[in-house]
Amino acid sequence: MEQSMSNSTKEVIPHIIDQHAEEAAFLWLLREDAVSAPHYDLDDLAKLDDRIDAHLDGLRIAGDYAWQACSENLQIKESGEVFAAAVLALEGRSVERINQVYTIVEEVPETMNGLISAFGWVENHNLQGKVNGLLVSAKPLWREVGISACAIHRVDPGKFLEQAVVDEDISLRARALQAVGELGRVDLKDTLLEQCQHENKRIRFWAAWSAVLLGDRGRALSILSTEITSNSDFCLPAMQVALPVFDMQSAKKVLKVLADNKDTLRMAIIGAGISGDPVYIPWLIQQMQDAELAKVAGEAFSHLCGVDIAYQDMEGELPEGIEAGPTENPVDESVEMDADEDLPCPDPMIMQQWWQSNQQNFKADVRYLFGKPATIEQSTWVLKNGTQRLRYAAAIQLALARPEQALFEVSELGKRQQQVL
Repeated sequence: MEQSMSNSTKEVIPHIIDQHAEEAAFLWLLREDAVSAPHYDLDDLAKLDDRIDAHLDGLRIAGDYAWQACSENLQIKESGEVFAAAVLALEGRSVERINQVYTIVEEVPETMNGLISAFGWVENHNLQGKVNGLLVSAKPLWREVGISACAIHRVDPGKFLEQAVVDEDISLRARALQAVGELGRVDLKDTLLEQCQHENKRIRFWAAWSAVLLGDRGRALSILSTEITSNSDFCLPAMQVALPVFDMQSAKKVLKVLADNKDTLRMAIIGAGISGDPVYIPWLIQQMQDAELAKVAGEAFSHLCGVDIAYQDMEGELPEGIEAGPTENPVDESVEMDADEDLPCPDPMIMQQWWQSNQQNFKADVRYLFGKPATIEQSTWVLKNGTQRLRYAAAIQLALARPEQALFEVSELGKRQQQVL
C-alpha cells in the first residue's frame, strides 16, 4: 500500500481524484443517517458501502495526489473529510499522514466520528499497533477513540476498558461504560451498578444502560424508567433497552406518563412500537388520524405487526398544508429536516381493516417483533432481513437474551455483517 501511495501524479486526472475525495466524504454523511434509517435494510447498506468504497478505490490507486486532495479537504474540518483522509492514512501506514488527521480531530473533536468510522472501515491488519497506541495515550480524547475503535470491531480492550470505566474524564468514562454493554463484559456489572448513582447524567445513564443489557433488573432498570418518564435526552435509548424487559404493566405505566402529555406523545408512540405489546394497536391507529403523528404511528404499527406499509399499498396522503422539512417559503425560518421524511404515511382506514382481519393472530401478554413473538428465532430473522431500526431492535432483543454475548453492530460494514449472518 505504501508503494501505491507514492505513485506519480502524472498517472492521475486531478479533477477526477478531487471528485472521488468529495464523494467519499459526502456519501459517508449519507451513511451516518442510513445506519439508523427506517427505509434501509442490510442489502441497501452494503450497496451504499460499495459506492463509498468505489470512491476510496479511486483514491487508493491515485497515489500522492489523492493524499494531497484529502489533506486539503481536511482543512474543511468536517467528519466526512476526516473519514476519507483517515482511511487512506490508516491503510497507507504513514505515521505523518495519520498524525495530520489526528491534529484536525484534536483541534475539532466533533470530527471524532469520522475518524472512528475509518477505524471501523479498514481491515484489522491495517490497525496493528495503531489502536494500542491510542489506548496508552496520556490524553483522554485518544483513549476514547481507542475504546471506540475496539468497540466498533467488537474487540475487548481488556485492562484498558477496566481503567477507562473509572477514568476522571467524563466523555471517556461514558463511552467506556457503553462499551461494557456492547461487548458483553458481564464481569464488570458490579462496577456499572456502582456508577448508577454518579452525579453526572451521562455516566449514570450509560452505566444503567449497560447494566440492564447485561442482566440487571433492579437499580439500573429503575434509572432507565426515570429517563423515560422525564423524557430526558436519553429517553429513546432508555426505551430501546428497558421496554423489552419491563413487565407489561410497568411498560404501560411509563408510556402513559409520556402519552398524557402532548409534548411527549410522539415519544409514547415510538415506545408503543418498541414495547411489542399488541394492546397498543387500536390506539396507534387512532394516532394516525393526526397528520403530524401519522407516519411515526405507522412505523410503530409496522414494528409490532410486521406489515410493510408502502409495499402492501397501505399508504394514504398527508392533508393539504402539511409539509415535510424546510419549505420553499422565504419567510419560513424553519430549516430542520422532517424526522419522518423517509416513512410512508399510512391510511388509517386500511390499517383498521387489516387489524380487524388479523387481530386474532396477536395474543395479550405476548411481545411481538415485526408480526411474530419476539423470540430468539424471530429476532435473528429480523436482524438478517429487517430495516436498520428494526435490526437494531432485534440486536437489543438478542443481547438481552444472551448478556454474555456482544451486542450485534448493525452499523458495521455491510459486507462484514452479511458474512457473519
